[in-house]
Amino acid sequence: MKRIGVLTSGGDTPGMNSAIRSVFKTGVAHGMQVMGIYHGYKGLIEGRVDYLTHEQVENKMHKGGTVLRTARSEEFRTEGGVEKALSVLHAYGIEGLVVIGGDGSFRGCMELVKNGVPTIGIPGTIDNDLGYTDFTIGFDTAVNNVTNEIYKIRDTMRAHDRVGVIEVMGRNCGDIALWAGIAGAADLILVPEIDLPWDEAAKRLAQNKLRGKLTSIVMIAEGAGRAEDFVAYVREHTDVEIKATVLGYIQRGGNPSAFDRVLAARMGQRAVELLDEGKAGRAVGIRKNKIYDAALADALEVKDEFDMKLYELNEMMAQF
Repeated sequence: MKRIGVLTSGGDTPGMNSAIRSVFKTGVAHGMQVMGIYHGYKGLIEGRVDYLTHEQVENKMHKGGTVLRTARSEEFRTEGGVEKALSVLHAYGIEGLVVIGGDGSFRGCMELVKNGVPTIGIPGTIDNDLGYTDFTIGFDTAVNNVTNEIYKIRDTMRAHDRVGVIEVMGRNCGDIALWAGIAGAADLILVPEIDLPWDEAAKRLAQNKLRGKLTSIVMIAEGAGRAEDFVAYVREHTDVEIKATVLGYIQRGGNPSAFDRVLAARMGQRAVELLDEGKAGRAVGIRKNKIYDAALADALEVKDEFDMKLYELNEMMAQF
């Protein structure tokens, strides 16, 4: 294989630039030309392709976002969109592709593989919602970003004897809320995986107030509801002073952590090695700190397992 491409798709995550750099450097080391595809599958359809250079990838791995930009593409979900993408790959002589993104991006990989394009997926999503891998690129940074904000919010809540409710990202996965909640000593964590009725949650906050704990921190993943709605519920049913904060894109921005940079570099290297070995339709992941790969179809079928023991740990610590 002499020429490969790399693109980032879906939501941006800290660490994508480190993965891009690793793909480029490893590709060059294997005698390949590496082309960057800008704006994800949308850019692939539109032919936004150019050779990557050392200047483009150097001094970028410590930056958030993605130098290749990213986008979502409804057109790529159609048969005509896939045909356009295939024609662009053929026109540029791209023999293999590395895609960095989440589950939707991986499903796009499978479409290309079905049409004969050797494609490798690298997991890039802050939600950490791909069950086949212990960690996805960007998750560690997001947790650190959220943890830093928890203590700022706690300072203000304590000054006013209030409860602070912090809404974080995570559609169907509460990992950011869970891990940041543990790191930030949250009193209550609301996640989609655990069915904790709001009346029970409100009762706990009221009990905290009765025993003299006027300031509490509640973490809520967006998949478990909106912070503003929870705050309205608590105000209606208790006399607890409570405020909501939605962190939004603060979680996705900023420089990637050292862990995410190293993880991305290791995954980028393995993705290129797989292409060089003539393998296709693989998803790179990490298990027990070992980089490995699985069939894309199998990777997407693995159910994400919520860390119940970690959740129970926080429940215990919040009681005492």
